[in-house]
Amino acid sequence: MGRGKIEIKRIENTTNRQVTFCKRRNGLLKKAYELSILCDAEIALIVFSSRGRLYEYSNNNIKATIERYKKACTNSSNTNVSTEANAQYYQQEAAKLRQQIQILQNSIRHLMGDALSSLSIKELKQLENRLERGLTRIRSKKHELLFAEIEYMQKREVELQNNNMYLRAKIAEVEQAQQTHLLPAPEFGALPAFDSRNFFGGVNILEEASHYSKQDQTALHLG
Repeated sequence: MGRGKIEIKRIENTTNRQVTFCKRRNGLLKKAYELSILCDAEIALIVFSSRGRLYEYSNNNIKATIERYKKACTNSSNTNVSTEANAQYYQQEAAKLRQQIQILQNSIRHLMGDALSSLSIKELKQLENRLERGLTRIRSKKHELLFAEIEYMQKREVELQNNNMYLRAKIAEVEQAQQTHLLPAPEFGALPAFDSRNFFGGVNILEEASHYSKQDQTALHLG
């Protein structure tokens, strides 16, 4: 039969309580040792008996482990305090931002001419001044844009005129060049080809002509 469950409560019998303490203490120390070996954990165990006797176990310097524990507790406490402070700060900032958003939304509605019944005369006057200042800035910006556009158009017009003059000059040059190439060349009569025979033949003909003319003259004299 297995051992039954023991009710967890203070043992009234002094002898039994002391025996149980010794058994459980030894088992606890054994478990701490095994845990430190198996899991490479840093363990410090401190036990005080009901009579005030100290029992301890540590796989490292127990004072160093206690200091590490204090530091970890301090950091944890500071972290918790810092977390709470940050949460409170962000809650306050969120509330301020929501309030600013509400104010801006109301201001936009007032500028649009809505929800004016809740405003006082002073607030309406302030709203009117804001609108007038806004209109003045809008008109000033409008005039600046108009002047800039006019200046751009004037510059563009000058550029177009310059381009037009340049194109006209190029057209005139092209037309002048075309007229120069299209002028007819001066016409000269075709010169006969030079032939030595013709040249000497011409001389003979002249001589014969002069010879016949002399005979004719003699015949005329005889007649």
